[in-house]
Amino acid sequence: MKILIRNLQRQRPLDKSKITKAALDILSHADRSGHAGTELSILFVGDKKMTQLNTAYRGIRKPTDVLSFEAQIPLQKEMESIILGDIVINVARAELQASTYGTGFYDEICRLLIHGTLHLLGYDHEKSAYGARKMRKKEQEIMDAVKKMDHKR
Repeated sequence: MKILIRNLQRQRPLDKSKITKAALDILSHADRSGHAGTELSILFVGDKKMTQLNTAYRGIRKPTDVLSFEAQIPLQKEMESIILGDIVINVARAELQASTYGTGFYDEICRLLIHGTLHLLGYDHEKSAYGARKMRKKEQEIMDAVKKMDHKR
């Protein structure tokens, strides 16, 4: 599995190795286990850039915490790699939400990575109450598994 990380914000330094480990753990528990060729791109931004992206792609003129973009590259079935897509995380929002929820910053980053990854895998919480329940259940299942793996390290 390949995790590409790019940090465009200057608000907070990031531990890329910690984020990479979390992303790999998430992918291994999110119905992608065993597929070594999976590629995921993660971009970290601030409020201003996230507002621009949210406005351009969702028509909502305010920042959000996470956006997901499916890969638009047509892949042949026999190809070894699966380019999952891009996840964009707003670091300012992650810090605020970590403080609000009383969790650690990297726990919130992990939660946002899980949420974004599930969107890339086809989960959707906005279309129906059933979809929202299904996605919340899967998010909690993955978060519990990732925390369990963290404690074993």
